[in-house]
Amino acid sequence: MKKIFVYLLAPLSCYTALVGCKKMEVGIMNTGNYTDTSTYIKDAATADGFPFGLAIDYAPMMNNPVYSGTVAREATSVTFTYQMKHGAIVQNDGSLNYTNTDALVNKCVSAGLQIYGHTLGWHQNQNATYLKNYAGITIPAATELLANPGFELGAATTFSNWSTYNAANGATISVTTTPSQVHSGTRAMMVVNPVANPGSQWKVQVASDLFNTVVGQQYTISYWVYAASTGGSIRLSTQTSGGGSAQYQADQNIGTSWQLVTWTITANSTQTRILFDMGQAANTYYIDDASVKQVVTAPSGSQIAVKLDSALYNFITNTVTRYKGVVKAWDVINELFADNGTLRNNSNTTTTGSDVLVWSNYMGNTYALHAFQYAQAADPDALLFINDYSLESNSVKLDSLISYVKFLKANGAKVDGIGTQMHIAWNITYAGIDAMFQKLAATGLLIRISELDIRINPNDKTGFTPNQLFYGYQADMYNYVVNSYLKYIPKAQRYGITVWGVDDPESWIVTTQNKVDYPLLFNANFGKKPAYTGMLNALKTQQ
Repeated sequence: MKKIFVYLLAPLSCYTALVGCKKMEVGIMNTGNYTDTSTYIKDAATADGFPFGLAIDYAPMMNNPVYSGTVAREATSVTFTYQMKHGAIVQNDGSLNYTNTDALVNKCVSAGLQIYGHTLGWHQNQNATYLKNYAGITIPAATELLANPGFELGAATTFSNWSTYNAANGATISVTTTPSQVHSGTRAMMVVNPVANPGSQWKVQVASDLFNTVVGQQYTISYWVYAASTGGSIRLSTQTSGGGSAQYQADQNIGTSWQLVTWTITANSTQTRILFDMGQAANTYYIDDASVKQVVTAPSGSQIAVKLDSALYNFITNTVTRYKGVVKAWDVINELFADNGTLRNNSNTTTTGSDVLVWSNYMGNTYALHAFQYAQAADPDALLFINDYSLESNSVKLDSLISYVKFLKANGAKVDGIGTQMHIAWNITYAGIDAMFQKLAATGLLIRISELDIRINPNDKTGFTPNQLFYGYQADMYNYVVNSYLKYIPKAQRYGITVWGVDDPESWIVTTQNKVDYPLLFNANFGKKPAYTGMLNALKTQQ
Protein backbone atom coordinates (compact mmCIF):
# COMPACT_ATOMS: atom_id res chain seq x y z
CA MET A 1 0.00 0.00 0.00
CA LYS A 2 1.51 3.27 -1.08
CA LYS A 3 1.70 5.90 1.66
CA ILE A 4 2.09 9.65 1.32
CA PHE A 5 3.04 11.46 4.52
CA VAL A 6 1.74 14.93 5.25
CA TYR A 7 3.68 16.82 7.89
CA LEU A 8 1.51 18.61 10.40
CA LEU A 9 3.56 21.77 9.88
CA ALA A 10 2.18 22.05 6.37
CA PRO A 11 -0.25 24.95 5.88
CA LEU A 12 -3.71 23.95 7.05
CA SER A 13 -5.29 25.35 3.89
CA CYS A 14 -3.24 22.98 1.74
CA TYR A 15 -4.22 19.98 3.83
CA THR A 16 -7.90 20.92 3.78
CA ALA A 17 -7.92 21.40 0.03
CA LEU A 18 -6.34 18.03 -0.46
CA VAL A 19 -8.44 15.83 1.79
CA GLY A 20 -11.74 17.70 1.78
CA CYS A 21 -14.21 16.42 4.36
CA LYS A 22 -13.17 12.79 4.65
CA LYS A 23 -12.03 11.52 8.04
CA MET A 24 -8.65 9.91 7.63
CA GLU A 25 -5.71 8.68 9.68
CA VAL A 26 -3.75 11.77 10.75
CA GLY A 27 -0.52 12.18 8.82
CA ILE A 28 -1.20 9.47 6.23
CA MET A 29 -3.09 9.51 2.94
CA ASN A 30 -3.43 6.21 1.10
CA THR A 31 -3.89 5.62 -2.59
CA GLY A 32 -4.84 2.06 -1.69
CA ASN A 33 -3.98 -1.32 -3.07
CA TYR A 34 -6.41 -1.28 -5.97
CA THR A 35 -4.63 -3.13 -8.74
CA ASP A 36 -6.26 -6.57 -8.78
CA THR A 37 -8.48 -6.96 -11.86
CA SER A 38 -8.08 -10.69 -12.27
CA THR A 39 -11.77 -11.42 -11.67
CA TYR A 40 -14.80 -9.84 -13.27
CA ILE A 41 -17.05 -7.98 -10.84
CA LYS A 42 -20.08 -9.79 -12.22
CA ASP A 43 -18.52 -13.15 -11.35
CA ALA A 44 -17.71 -12.08 -7.82
CA ALA A 45 -21.21 -10.62 -7.38
CA THR A 46 -22.84 -13.76 -8.73
CA ALA A 47 -20.88 -15.76 -6.20
CA ASP A 48 -22.43 -13.54 -3.55
CA GLY A 49 -25.86 -14.29 -4.99
CA PHE A 50 -26.91 -11.14 -6.80
CA PRO A 51 -26.49 -9.52 -10.23
CA PHE A 52 -24.03 -6.76 -11.05
CA GLY A 53 -25.40 -4.26 -13.49
CA LEU A 54 -24.40 -1.31 -15.64
CA ALA A 55 -26.64 1.49 -16.88
CA ILE A 56 -26.40 1.81 -20.65
CA ASP A 57 -27.12 4.46 -23.27
CA TYR A 58 -28.74 3.66 -26.59
CA ALA A 59 -26.25 5.11 -29.08
CA PRO A 60 -22.98 3.63 -27.76
CA MET A 61 -24.59 0.28 -26.97
CA MET A 62 -25.91 0.02 -30.51
CA ASN A 63 -22.96 1.54 -32.37
CA ASN A 64 -19.76 1.21 -30.33
CA PRO A 65 -18.48 -2.39 -30.19
CA VAL A 66 -15.94 -1.55 -27.47
CA TYR A 67 -18.71 -0.13 -25.28
CA SER A 68 -21.13 -3.00 -25.90
CA GLY A 69 -18.33 -5.54 -25.52
CA THR A 70 -17.36 -4.09 -22.16
CA VAL A 71 -20.97 -4.26 -20.99
CA ALA A 72 -21.43 -7.86 -22.11
CA ARG A 73 -18.13 -8.91 -20.54
CA GLU A 74 -18.52 -7.13 -17.21
CA ALA A 75 -22.24 -7.06 -16.37
CA THR A 76 -24.96 -9.56 -15.58
CA SER A 77 -27.76 -7.07 -16.08
CA VAL A 78 -28.37 -3.66 -17.62
CA THR A 79 -30.64 -0.72 -16.94
CA PHE A 80 -31.56 1.61 -19.79
CA THR A 81 -30.81 5.20 -18.79
CA TYR A 82 -33.61 6.55 -20.99
CA GLN A 83 -35.05 4.18 -23.55
CA MET A 84 -37.80 2.71 -21.35
CA LYS A 85 -39.00 6.03 -19.99
CA HIS A 86 -42.20 7.81 -20.93
CA GLY A 87 -40.40 10.45 -22.97
CA ALA A 88 -38.66 7.87 -25.14
CA ILE A 89 -41.86 6.02 -26.02
CA VAL A 90 -44.90 8.33 -25.87
CA GLN A 91 -45.38 10.52 -28.93
CA ASN A 92 -47.05 13.93 -29.09
CA ASP A 93 -50.34 12.38 -30.17
CA GLY A 94 -50.25 9.85 -27.34
CA SER A 95 -49.25 6.88 -29.50
CA LEU A 96 -46.49 4.55 -28.27
CA ASN A 97 -43.35 4.03 -30.35
CA TYR A 98 -41.17 1.16 -29.13
CA THR A 99 -38.84 1.02 -32.14
CA ASN A 100 -35.63 2.05 -30.36
CA THR A 101 -36.60 0.34 -27.13
CA ASP A 102 -37.16 -2.94 -28.96
CA ALA A 103 -33.83 -2.61 -30.75
CA LEU A 104 -31.98 -2.09 -27.47
CA VAL A 105 -33.86 -4.94 -25.79
CA ASN A 106 -32.98 -7.29 -28.64
CA LYS A 107 -29.33 -6.22 -28.51
CA CYS A 108 -29.13 -6.97 -24.80
CA VAL A 109 -31.03 -10.24 -24.95
CA SER A 110 -28.72 -11.43 -27.73
CA ALA A 111 -25.75 -10.62 -25.48
CA GLY A 112 -27.21 -12.70 -22.66
CA LEU A 113 -27.90 -9.69 -20.44
CA GLN A 114 -30.77 -9.40 -18.00
CA ILE A 115 -32.79 -6.16 -18.30
CA TYR A 116 -34.00 -4.17 -15.33
CA GLY A 117 -36.93 -1.92 -16.27
CA HIS A 118 -36.50 1.78 -15.56
CA THR A 119 -38.84 3.59 -15.06
CA LEU A 120 -42.64 3.49 -15.27
CA GLY A 121 -43.42 6.60 -13.25
CA TRP A 122 -41.24 9.69 -12.88
CA HIS A 123 -41.80 13.44 -12.94
CA GLN A 124 -39.01 13.95 -15.49
CA ASN A 125 -37.94 12.41 -18.83
CA GLN A 126 -41.51 12.14 -20.06
CA ASN A 127 -43.59 13.65 -22.82
CA ALA A 128 -45.03 16.28 -20.54
CA THR A 129 -46.34 18.31 -23.46
CA TYR A 130 -48.65 15.48 -24.44
CA LEU A 131 -49.66 14.78 -20.84
CA LYS A 132 -50.53 18.40 -20.12
CA ASN A 133 -52.54 18.79 -23.28
CA TYR A 134 -54.31 15.47 -22.77
CA ALA A 135 -55.21 16.23 -19.16
CA GLY A 136 -56.03 19.87 -19.79
CA ILE A 137 -53.30 21.17 -17.49
CA THR A 138 -52.17 23.56 -20.18
CA ILE A 139 -55.23 25.19 -21.72
CA PRO A 140 -54.41 25.82 -25.39
CA ALA A 141 -54.96 29.35 -26.61
CA ALA A 142 -58.28 29.61 -28.39
CA THR A 143 -58.02 30.06 -32.15
CA GLU A 144 -59.19 33.30 -33.70
CA LEU A 145 -62.14 32.43 -35.93
CA LEU A 146 -62.56 35.76 -37.72
CA ALA A 147 -60.70 36.38 -40.94
CA ASN A 148 -59.21 39.89 -40.87
CA PRO A 149 -60.31 40.67 -37.29
CA GLY A 150 -58.27 43.89 -37.14
CA PHE A 151 -59.47 45.23 -40.50
CA GLU A 152 -55.85 45.44 -41.69
CA LEU A 153 -56.43 43.52 -44.93
CA GLY A 154 -58.06 44.88 -48.07
CA ALA A 155 -57.85 47.67 -50.62
CA ALA A 156 -57.30 51.28 -49.64
CA THR A 157 -60.97 51.93 -48.95
CA THR A 158 -62.43 48.44 -48.40
CA PHE A 159 -62.01 45.46 -46.11
CA SER A 160 -61.34 41.86 -47.02
CA ASN A 161 -63.65 39.28 -45.42
CA TRP A 162 -66.28 41.84 -44.39
CA SER A 163 -69.42 42.82 -46.31
CA THR A 164 -71.89 45.71 -46.09
CA TYR A 165 -75.37 44.26 -45.81
CA ASN A 166 -77.38 47.45 -45.27
CA ALA A 167 -76.51 51.16 -45.54
CA ALA A 168 -79.84 53.00 -45.29
CA ASN A 169 -80.24 56.72 -45.82
CA GLY A 170 -76.74 57.29 -47.19
CA ALA A 171 -74.75 55.50 -44.47
CA THR A 172 -71.13 54.77 -45.41
CA ILE A 173 -68.63 52.12 -44.31
CA SER A 174 -64.99 52.91 -45.01
CA VAL A 175 -61.37 52.55 -43.91
CA THR A 176 -59.77 55.01 -41.51
CA THR A 177 -56.02 55.28 -40.98
CA THR A 178 -56.09 58.30 -38.68
CA PRO A 179 -54.06 57.18 -35.66
CA SER A 180 -56.54 58.48 -33.09
CA GLN A 181 -59.30 56.50 -34.81
CA VAL A 182 -57.34 53.21 -34.83
CA HIS A 183 -57.14 51.03 -31.71
CA SER A 184 -54.16 48.97 -32.91
CA GLY A 185 -52.36 48.44 -36.17
CA THR A 186 -52.80 50.94 -38.96
CA ARG A 187 -56.46 50.59 -40.01
CA ALA A 188 -59.91 50.52 -38.48
CA MET A 189 -63.51 50.53 -39.72
CA MET A 190 -65.38 53.85 -39.77
CA VAL A 191 -69.18 53.78 -40.05
CA VAL A 192 -71.10 57.01 -40.67
CA ASN A 193 -74.85 56.78 -40.04
CA PRO A 194 -76.42 60.17 -40.86
CA VAL A 195 -80.02 59.29 -39.97
CA ALA A 196 -81.43 57.70 -36.84
CA ASN A 197 -83.65 54.65 -37.32
CA PRO A 198 -85.18 54.01 -33.87
CA GLY A 199 -85.82 50.32 -33.24
CA SER A 200 -84.11 49.34 -36.52
CA GLN A 201 -80.46 48.65 -35.82
CA TRP A 202 -80.34 46.35 -38.86
CA LYS A 203 -80.64 49.27 -41.30
CA VAL A 204 -76.86 49.86 -41.06
CA GLN A 205 -75.15 46.50 -41.02
CA VAL A 206 -71.63 45.06 -41.65
CA ALA A 207 -71.15 41.27 -41.66
CA SER A 208 -68.13 39.00 -41.32
CA ASP A 209 -67.46 35.94 -43.44
CA LEU A 210 -68.90 32.67 -42.15
CA PHE A 211 -66.71 30.73 -39.73
CA ASN A 212 -67.02 27.18 -38.45
CA THR A 213 -68.72 26.61 -35.11
CA VAL A 214 -69.71 23.58 -33.04
CA VAL A 215 -73.34 23.30 -32.05
CA GLY A 216 -73.67 23.62 -28.29
CA GLN A 217 -70.24 25.20 -27.78
CA GLN A 218 -69.88 28.71 -26.41
CA TYR A 219 -68.06 31.51 -28.23
CA THR A 220 -66.97 34.91 -26.97
CA ILE A 221 -67.29 37.81 -29.40
CA SER A 222 -65.52 41.06 -28.65
CA TYR A 223 -64.53 44.32 -30.32
CA TRP A 224 -63.30 47.83 -29.50
CA VAL A 225 -65.50 50.80 -30.41
CA TYR A 226 -66.11 54.48 -29.77
CA ALA A 227 -68.46 57.11 -31.21
CA ALA A 228 -67.68 60.60 -32.49
CA SER A 229 -70.40 62.10 -30.26
CA THR A 230 -72.43 61.04 -27.27
CA GLY A 231 -75.54 58.92 -27.64
CA GLY A 232 -74.09 56.16 -29.80
CA SER A 233 -75.81 52.77 -29.98
CA ILE A 234 -74.70 49.45 -31.45
CA ARG A 235 -75.42 45.76 -31.13
CA LEU A 236 -74.16 42.43 -32.44
CA SER A 237 -76.24 39.80 -34.16
CA THR A 238 -75.56 36.48 -35.87
CA GLN A 239 -76.56 34.65 -38.99
CA THR A 240 -76.09 30.97 -39.63
CA SER A 241 -75.69 28.61 -42.53
CA GLY A 242 -77.20 25.15 -42.56
CA GLY A 243 -79.82 25.66 -39.86
CA GLY A 244 -79.97 27.53 -36.59
CA SER A 245 -81.64 30.80 -35.77
CA ALA A 246 -80.19 34.29 -35.52
CA GLN A 247 -79.14 35.62 -32.11
CA TYR A 248 -79.22 39.26 -30.99
CA GLN A 249 -77.25 41.15 -28.39
CA ALA A 250 -78.94 43.91 -26.40
CA ASP A 251 -78.30 47.44 -27.60
CA GLN A 252 -75.02 48.81 -26.27
CA ASN A 253 -74.59 52.48 -25.34
CA ILE A 254 -71.39 53.74 -26.94
CA GLY A 255 -69.37 56.65 -25.53
CA THR A 256 -66.69 58.85 -27.04
CA SER A 257 -63.63 56.89 -25.88
CA TRP A 258 -62.50 53.39 -26.76
CA GLN A 259 -64.46 50.68 -24.96
CA LEU A 260 -64.43 46.90 -25.17
CA VAL A 261 -67.74 45.22 -25.90
CA THR A 262 -68.11 41.46 -25.36
CA TRP A 263 -70.91 38.98 -25.98
CA THR A 264 -71.01 35.22 -25.44
CA ILE A 265 -73.23 33.00 -27.55
CA THR A 266 -73.97 29.30 -27.73
CA ALA A 267 -73.64 28.14 -31.33
CA ASN A 268 -76.72 26.56 -32.92
CA SER A 269 -75.23 25.91 -36.34
CA THR A 270 -72.08 24.51 -37.89
CA GLN A 271 -71.36 27.87 -39.55
CA THR A 272 -71.95 31.33 -38.14
CA ARG A 273 -71.18 34.96 -38.98
CA ILE A 274 -71.37 38.08 -36.84
CA LEU A 275 -72.90 41.40 -37.82
CA PHE A 276 -72.40 44.91 -36.47
CA ASP A 277 -75.84 46.58 -36.37
CA MET A 278 -75.59 50.42 -36.14
CA GLY A 279 -78.81 51.90 -37.58
CA GLN A 280 -80.60 53.12 -34.47
CA ALA A 281 -78.66 56.28 -33.56
CA ALA A 282 -77.20 58.82 -35.95
CA ASN A 283 -73.45 58.91 -35.22
CA THR A 284 -70.00 58.03 -36.52
CA TYR A 285 -68.52 54.79 -35.15
CA TYR A 286 -64.93 53.58 -35.11
CA ILE A 287 -64.54 49.80 -34.73
CA ASP A 288 -61.30 47.81 -34.42
CA ASP A 289 -59.79 44.54 -33.12
CA ALA A 290 -62.85 42.34 -33.41
CA SER A 291 -62.53 38.72 -32.23
CA VAL A 292 -64.46 35.46 -32.06
CA LYS A 293 -63.01 32.61 -30.02
CA GLN A 294 -64.40 29.41 -28.60
CA VAL A 295 -64.71 29.44 -24.81
CA VAL A 296 -62.21 26.94 -23.40
CA THR A 297 -63.00 25.88 -19.85
CA ALA A 298 -60.19 24.64 -17.63
CA PRO A 299 -60.93 21.16 -16.26
CA SER A 300 -61.34 20.67 -12.55
CA GLY A 301 -58.66 19.04 -10.43
CA SER A 302 -60.61 15.79 -10.34
CA GLN A 303 -60.94 15.79 -14.13
CA ILE A 304 -57.18 16.28 -14.52
CA ALA A 305 -56.49 13.43 -12.10
CA VAL A 306 -58.77 11.10 -14.04
CA LYS A 307 -57.13 11.96 -17.35
CA LEU A 308 -53.63 11.51 -15.93
CA ASP A 309 -54.65 8.22 -14.38
CA SER A 310 -55.81 7.06 -17.80
CA ALA A 311 -52.50 8.08 -19.36
CA LEU A 312 -50.57 6.32 -16.58
CA TYR A 313 -52.57 3.13 -17.05
CA ASN A 314 -52.03 3.16 -20.79
CA PHE A 315 -48.26 3.62 -20.59
CA ILE A 316 -47.64 1.12 -17.79
CA THR A 317 -49.98 -1.56 -19.10
CA ASN A 318 -48.65 -1.47 -22.64
CA THR A 319 -44.98 -1.25 -21.65
CA VAL A 320 -44.97 -3.93 -18.97
CA THR A 321 -47.08 -6.25 -21.13
CA ARG A 322 -44.76 -5.78 -24.12
CA TYR A 323 -41.68 -6.85 -22.16
CA LYS A 324 -43.35 -9.42 -19.93
CA GLY A 325 -40.97 -12.31 -19.31
CA VAL A 326 -38.00 -10.35 -20.63
CA VAL A 327 -37.98 -7.64 -17.97
CA LYS A 328 -38.39 -9.40 -14.65
CA ALA A 329 -38.14 -6.35 -12.38
CA TRP A 330 -39.20 -2.70 -12.69
CA ASP A 331 -38.69 0.65 -11.05
CA VAL A 332 -42.39 1.42 -10.89
CA ILE A 333 -41.99 4.79 -9.18
CA ASN A 334 -38.90 6.97 -9.23
CA GLU A 335 -38.11 9.95 -6.99
CA LEU A 336 -41.53 10.40 -5.43
CA PHE A 337 -40.30 12.55 -2.55
CA ALA A 338 -38.92 16.06 -2.32
CA ASP A 339 -35.86 16.61 -0.16
CA ASN A 340 -38.03 17.60 2.82
CA GLY A 341 -39.65 14.16 2.77
CA THR A 342 -43.04 15.23 1.44
CA LEU A 343 -44.70 13.96 -1.72
CA ARG A 344 -43.65 16.01 -4.71
CA ASN A 345 -45.92 18.82 -5.85
CA ASN A 346 -45.58 21.91 -8.01
CA SER A 347 -44.32 23.95 -5.07
CA ASN A 348 -41.48 21.74 -3.85
CA THR A 349 -40.34 20.60 -7.30
CA THR A 350 -38.89 22.53 -10.22
CA THR A 351 -41.51 22.32 -12.96
CA THR A 352 -39.72 24.08 -15.80
CA GLY A 353 -38.85 22.03 -18.86
CA SER A 354 -40.90 20.28 -21.51
CA ASP A 355 -40.25 16.88 -19.90
CA VAL A 356 -41.55 17.71 -16.40
CA LEU A 357 -44.97 16.88 -14.99
CA VAL A 358 -45.40 16.17 -11.29
CA TRP A 359 -48.02 13.41 -11.24
CA SER A 360 -48.51 13.47 -7.48
CA ASN A 361 -49.37 17.18 -7.57
CA TYR A 362 -52.63 16.21 -9.31
CA MET A 363 -53.16 12.60 -8.21
CA GLY A 364 -51.79 12.61 -4.66
CA ASN A 365 -51.34 9.22 -3.03
CA THR A 366 -53.25 7.46 -5.78
CA TYR A 367 -50.44 8.10 -8.29
CA ALA A 368 -47.97 5.60 -6.88
CA LEU A 369 -50.68 3.26 -5.62
CA HIS A 370 -52.28 2.97 -9.05
CA ALA A 371 -48.91 2.66 -10.77
CA PHE A 372 -48.05 -0.41 -8.70
CA GLN A 373 -51.50 -1.86 -9.26
CA TYR A 374 -51.28 -1.39 -13.04
CA ALA A 375 -47.79 -2.91 -13.19
CA GLN A 376 -48.83 -5.93 -11.14
CA ALA A 377 -51.89 -6.52 -13.30
CA ALA A 378 -49.78 -6.38 -16.47
CA ASP A 379 -47.18 -8.84 -15.17
CA PRO A 380 -47.98 -10.53 -11.84
CA ASP A 381 -44.60 -12.28 -11.82
CA ALA A 382 -42.44 -9.15 -12.17
CA LEU A 383 -40.69 -7.72 -9.12
CA LEU A 384 -41.77 -4.16 -8.42
CA PHE A 385 -39.53 -1.50 -6.83
CA ILE A 386 -39.71 2.08 -5.65
CA ASN A 387 -36.53 4.09 -6.21
CA ASP A 388 -35.12 7.34 -4.81
CA TYR A 389 -31.92 9.30 -4.21
CA SER A 390 -30.02 10.78 -1.21
CA LEU A 391 -31.33 8.13 1.15
CA GLU A 392 -27.80 7.74 2.53
CA SER A 393 -27.61 11.44 3.46
CA ASN A 394 -31.24 12.43 4.08
CA SER A 395 -32.80 10.44 6.88
CA VAL A 396 -36.06 12.42 6.62
CA LYS A 397 -36.56 11.33 3.03
CA LEU A 398 -35.52 7.77 3.87
CA ASP A 399 -38.04 7.54 6.71
CA SER A 400 -40.77 9.03 4.50
CA LEU A 401 -40.13 6.50 1.78
CA ILE A 402 -40.20 3.56 4.17
CA SER A 403 -43.42 4.85 5.75
CA TYR A 404 -44.95 5.32 2.32
CA VAL A 405 -44.10 1.78 1.31
CA LYS A 406 -46.07 0.62 4.34
CA PHE A 407 -49.01 2.73 3.13
CA LEU A 408 -48.80 1.20 -0.34
CA LYS A 409 -48.73 -2.35 0.99
CA ALA A 410 -51.54 -1.63 3.44
CA ASN A 411 -53.65 -0.53 0.48
CA GLY A 412 -53.00 -3.69 -1.50
CA ALA A 413 -50.03 -2.69 -3.64
CA LYS A 414 -47.40 -5.29 -4.46
CA VAL A 415 -44.08 -3.65 -3.50
CA ASP A 416 -41.20 -6.10 -3.64
CA GLY A 417 -38.24 -3.85 -3.11
CA ILE A 418 -36.59 -0.48 -2.61
CA GLY A 419 -33.86 0.99 -4.77
CA THR A 420 -31.36 3.44 -3.35
CA GLN A 421 -29.67 5.37 -6.14
CA MET A 422 -26.48 6.42 -4.32
CA HIS A 423 -25.19 9.22 -6.54
CA ILE A 424 -22.51 10.11 -3.99
CA ALA A 425 -19.03 11.60 -3.59
CA TRP A 426 -15.77 10.11 -2.39
CA ASN A 427 -15.85 12.07 0.89
CA ILE A 428 -19.34 11.50 2.29
CA THR A 429 -19.57 10.04 5.78
CA TYR A 430 -19.73 6.30 6.29
CA ALA A 431 -22.28 6.58 9.09
CA GLY A 432 -25.10 7.64 6.78
CA ILE A 433 -24.46 4.72 4.45
CA ASP A 434 -24.54 2.20 7.28
CA ALA A 435 -27.65 3.69 8.85
CA MET A 436 -29.48 3.65 5.53
CA PHE A 437 -28.75 -0.01 4.83
CA GLN A 438 -29.81 -0.97 8.35
CA LYS A 439 -33.15 0.82 7.97
CA LEU A 440 -33.71 -0.63 4.51
CA ALA A 441 -32.89 -4.13 5.70
CA ALA A 442 -35.46 -3.79 8.49
CA THR A 443 -38.25 -3.47 5.90
CA GLY A 444 -37.73 -7.10 4.92
CA LEU A 445 -37.95 -6.11 1.24
CA LEU A 446 -35.48 -6.66 -1.54
CA ILE A 447 -32.86 -3.93 -1.57
CA ARG A 448 -30.78 -2.85 -4.55
CA ILE A 449 -28.21 -0.14 -5.14
CA SER A 450 -29.74 1.13 -8.32
CA GLU A 451 -27.66 4.01 -9.73
CA LEU A 452 -24.28 4.04 -8.02
CA ASP A 453 -21.62 6.52 -9.07
CA ILE A 454 -18.99 8.31 -6.98
CA ARG A 455 -17.77 11.79 -7.84
CA ILE A 456 -14.14 12.72 -7.21
CA ASN A 457 -14.63 16.42 -7.96
CA PRO A 458 -17.79 17.13 -5.96
CA ASN A 459 -16.84 20.77 -5.34
CA ASP A 460 -16.56 21.39 -9.11
CA LYS A 461 -13.01 22.74 -8.96
CA THR A 462 -11.95 24.29 -12.23
CA GLY A 463 -9.06 22.66 -14.04
CA PHE A 464 -9.45 19.52 -11.94
CA THR A 465 -7.37 16.57 -13.09
CA PRO A 466 -7.56 13.41 -10.98
CA ASN A 467 -4.39 11.74 -9.72
CA GLN A 468 -3.81 8.37 -8.14
CA LEU A 469 -4.56 9.77 -4.72
CA PHE A 470 -8.10 10.76 -5.67
CA TYR A 471 -8.63 7.60 -7.68
CA GLY A 472 -7.67 5.78 -4.49
CA TYR A 473 -10.19 7.75 -2.46
CA GLN A 474 -12.87 6.91 -5.01
CA ALA A 475 -11.95 3.24 -4.95
CA ASP A 476 -12.07 3.28 -1.17
CA MET A 477 -15.63 4.61 -1.24
CA TYR A 478 -16.76 2.05 -3.83
CA ASN A 479 -15.23 -0.57 -1.57
CA TYR A 480 -17.00 0.76 1.52
CA VAL A 481 -20.41 0.98 -0.15
CA VAL A 482 -20.26 -2.65 -1.24
CA ASN A 483 -18.96 -3.81 2.14
CA SER A 484 -21.74 -1.97 3.94
CA TYR A 485 -24.36 -3.39 1.59
CA LEU A 486 -23.11 -6.92 2.16
CA LYS A 487 -22.77 -6.40 5.89
CA TYR A 488 -26.22 -5.00 6.60
CA ILE A 489 -28.46 -6.38 3.85
CA PRO A 490 -29.17 -10.08 4.43
CA LYS A 491 -28.35 -12.30 1.49
CA ALA A 492 -32.01 -13.14 0.82
CA GLN A 493 -32.80 -9.41 0.46
CA ARG A 494 -30.00 -8.49 -1.94
CA TYR A 495 -31.15 -7.66 -5.45
CA GLY A 496 -27.91 -6.38 -6.86
CA ILE A 497 -25.80 -3.34 -7.50
CA THR A 498 -25.93 -1.28 -10.67
CA VAL A 499 -23.32 1.35 -11.51
CA TRP A 500 -24.91 4.25 -13.39
CA GLY A 501 -22.86 4.22 -16.56
CA VAL A 502 -19.92 2.49 -18.19
CA ASP A 503 -17.09 4.89 -19.06
CA ASP A 504 -16.42 8.27 -17.45
CA PRO A 505 -17.10 10.46 -20.51
CA GLU A 506 -20.57 8.94 -20.91
CA SER A 507 -21.62 9.60 -17.30
CA TRP A 508 -24.78 11.67 -16.87
CA ILE A 509 -22.78 13.90 -14.52
CA VAL A 510 -20.57 14.84 -17.47
CA THR A 511 -23.08 14.77 -20.35
CA THR A 512 -26.18 16.33 -18.77
CA GLN A 513 -24.83 18.14 -15.70
CA ASN A 514 -21.79 19.49 -17.58
CA LYS A 515 -19.49 18.67 -14.67
CA VAL A 516 -15.79 17.85 -14.84
CA ASP A 517 -15.68 14.49 -13.16
CA TYR A 518 -14.70 10.83 -13.43
CA PRO A 519 -17.33 8.95 -11.41
CA LEU A 520 -17.42 5.45 -12.96
CA LEU A 521 -15.44 2.21 -13.07
CA PHE A 522 -13.93 2.61 -16.54
CA ASN A 523 -11.93 5.46 -18.05
CA ALA A 524 -12.31 6.98 -21.50
CA ASN A 525 -10.43 4.04 -23.02
CA PHE A 526 -12.59 1.52 -21.13
CA GLY A 527 -9.66 0.66 -18.91
CA LYS A 528 -10.42 -0.53 -15.40
CA LYS A 529 -9.86 2.16 -12.80
CA PRO A 530 -8.93 1.58 -9.14
CA ALA A 531 -12.66 1.95 -8.45
CA TYR A 532 -13.21 -1.32 -10.28
CA THR A 533 -10.87 -3.12 -7.94
CA GLY A 534 -12.41 -1.35 -4.96
CA MET A 535 -15.72 -3.05 -5.73
CA LEU A 536 -14.07 -6.32 -6.63
CA ASN A 537 -12.08 -6.52 -3.39
CA ALA A 538 -15.22 -5.98 -1.31
CA LEU A 539 -17.05 -8.76 -3.12
CA LYS A 540 -14.14 -11.19 -2.91
CA THR A 541 -13.63 -10.50 0.79
CA GLN A 542 -17.18 -11.66 1.52
CA GLN A 543 -16.81 -14.97 -0.26
